[in-house]
Amino acid sequence: MEWLYVIFSGLIEIVWVLGLKHAEGPIAWIGVAAAMLLSFWLLFKSYKKLPVGTVYAVFTGIGTAGIVMVETLFLGEPFSLIKMLFIALLFAGVVGLKRVTGETERKAEVD
Repeated sequence: MEWLYVIFSGLIEIVWVLGLKHAEGPIAWIGVAAAMLLSFWLLFKSYKKLPVGTVYAVFTGIGTAGIVMVETLFLGEPFSLIKMLFIALLFAGVVGLKRVTGETERKAEVD
């Protein structure tokens, strides 16, 4: 369940970071602030049972990759093959961290 908190927190991070750039007017800024609060609340809930370093790396990886992809696909940012290569590398690192953390947790439960 905690990994779902991390994933949703990262997805919401994409929304609020893009909101920082595009928000105009008080209602939009309230929405950005609400998204920030929700994102960090979910992130902090995941810290109770998962390693902080791994969670933060996954959270920022989701946010970074998501923002680059949204800007490229929907907001007119130029496509760059090298940028996509590095996003794929970042994604591989995030998946690897999650898998290694899952194995560590299972071993700790057995001991």
